[in-house]
This record gives sequence, structure tokens and C-alpha cells, in this order.
Amino acid sequence: MSLLGIFPLDVILPSFPALSSQFSVPTPDIAWSISLFAVGAALSQCWIGPLSDRLGRKRLLLVGLITAASGAVGCIYAWDFSSFMVFRLVQAAGCGCFVLSHALVQDLYSDHRRNSMRILLTTASGLFISLSPLAGSFLQQWLGWQGSFQAFVVLAALAVLLCSLSLTDASRPVAPRSGYRTLFKDRRFISYSLLSAMAFACHFSFIVTSPLLFMDLLGMTDYAFSLIFIAYGAAYIIGGVVASALNKRIEVSAQIRLGLLLIGVAGLSLFLWLYVLNLTVTGIMLSMVVCSAGTTIVRPAATTWALSLHPEIAGTAAALNNTLVFTVGGLCSAGVALAEADLLRALAMAFVLAALIGSLLLRRLRSLPSKLLSD
Repeated sequence: MSLLGIFPLDVILPSFPALSSQFSVPTPDIAWSISLFAVGAALSQCWIGPLSDRLGRKRLLLVGLITAASGAVGCIYAWDFSSFMVFRLVQAAGCGCFVLSHALVQDLYSDHRRNSMRILLTTASGLFISLSPLAGSFLQQWLGWQGSFQAFVVLAALAVLLCSLSLTDASRPVAPRSGYRTLFKDRRFISYSLLSAMAFACHFSFIVTSPLLFMDLLGMTDYAFSLIFIAYGAAYIIGGVVASALNKRIEVSAQIRLGLLLIGVAGLSLFLWLYVLNLTVTGIMLSMVVCSAGTTIVRPAATTWALSLHPEIAGTAAALNNTLVFTVGGLCSAGVALAEADLLRALAMAFVLAALIGSLLLRRLRSLPSKLLSD
């Protein structure tokens, strides 16, 4: 599921020029399709999470995987950009089931192992992210822009098989809407979820705008783009190692403060590179390495605290958490992409704002009544 999650967002990036040519639309419109996909996936999670609390995780995973694969097949055979976008939304609706990985972590692990597992998943995603543009470049070269969708279908079929063999289904009698009422009233849950969203928004804004920065503005080939992107994913691995060490030594709020500091430093360094040395690959990537390390520290810690507040409705909690994360990420990335003539400055501003808003949320959390995790 972690590997599948990168195909609709990351592996497709080197195919932006080919998709633009195929459907005769500007490249920024293809970037908008990524943001729309994120919002579609976020909305589908609103239904999948609560249903999994009642019906069990397994059957919702199976339905979601099959729906996502069907949408990918539709994208392959789309006849124009409008039909392509419709099938992308179908794929996004199915991909909403990936939120259940967070609920499964909550179901299967306890205490600090939950955060350790989420750090592991984030680190694995970083490894996949680092290789995804290169994989996308090869798929684009061998199979055309359809290649990433074809690979997605194959991996989805494998996930269906693994899900059928390895998971059991247990029903939980929870009212579909009562869980959301409880979560929306919990200011600590909302605050921690928004902290996770701030971190993800930085990552996602760069993902969406990176083809425009490197291929359109700097004139890089899709293959060269995929090679430098490996450094970005490698930063996630480094961040995962650091986050694992911090998880055993310092409290969660201190971890989050450090991650937010790194994100803010990344934004300020982008401004510095822009005004002193103008737009360069080195300046962008050094700043993104720092930002991704901060994201890897903040997001697992904030998500673990948010979901641990309501373990009895883990599916609903995971759905609302991820909905906030992807909605904020999608809206932020769309806002950055709108600044087509000044992308780097908009990206730097997004990082600085995320760090400032995150710091305000942490200060707000300190003023709320304490509610400790089970460990």
C-alpha cells in the first residue's frame, strides 16, 4: 500500500510533458490534476474510515483497491483530458482506502511501537519517492505515459492477493457519524492533525511543482530530473533514522518543534538562494533535503498522538486525520502552482508559513488540558 501510494502522485511526474502533449493542455493543467487527485482521495477517506470501524478493514481495502485499479485502467484508455480527469477521480476514490494503513497500525501495535511503525512507513515511502521519478522515467521511455498506470494495476492486483491472504475482518458496532462529532470536538486531535497537515503540505507542494521548476524553468530532461530526485527521497531515509532515534530519547512535542524548525530553515534558505544566487538546482535541493528531514520528524509523531487519543474509532480518526492532511496539502500545492511566474518564492513562503502555523498550534496545545498517550 505504501508503494502503491506513490504511483498516482510521484511516478507520474516525468510523464507531465507527454500527458500535456497527449491531451493538448498546458503543463500546469497536468499539475492541477495532481492536486485534484489529492482532494478526491481525501474526500473518499471520509466514508471509508467510519465504514471500516463497522465492517472491518479487510473488505474496505479490497473494494478500494479494485476501484483504484479500475480508475487506472480508465486513465489508460481515456479519449480526452476531461475523461482522463474523471477516471483519475475514480482512481482517487479507490486510493482513499490507503488511509486504513494508519488504522491497521493502531489496531496491531501498541505504545511507542505505533510511532516507530509510522516512522518506518514514512522512511519506506521516502525510499520509494527517491526512486519513483527514475522508475517513472523508465516507464515513460518503455511504455509511454500509460506505463505508470499499468504498473499501478499490477501492484494493486498483488495487494488484493496479499490482503485476501493475510488480513482478517472484524466488525465493530460504531455509529457512522458519532465518531466524527467526537473528533471535531476534540481540539487536541484537530491540532495534532493540522500539525501533520502542515508538514505534508510542504512535501506535497514541492512534489506538485518540481516538474515545473526543474523541467520547465531549468530545462532539465525527465531522466536528469529523476536522478536529482533521488537525493530528495534519500533525505526521507535520513530523516527516518533521526526520527527513530529521537522517538526513544525525547518527548513528542520536542520532536515536533525540531521538525518545524528544520522546515522553517528550509524556507528561509530558499529565499536566500533565490536572492543571492538566483534559481539553481543546488539551492533547491539543499533546502528540500532539510525540509524533508523536518517533515519526516513531524508527521509520524503528530499522527501517532492524534490517533492515540481515540483508539476505539481508529478508522474514523485515521480518515479525518488524512482528510485534513490531503486537503491542506492539495490546497497549498494548488496555491503554490498558481504562482507560475514565481514558483520558488511561493514555495519558500509556504515552508515559512507552515513552520509558523505549526509553532502556533504547538503553543495552543500546551494551553489545553493534558491527555497522555497510553505509553
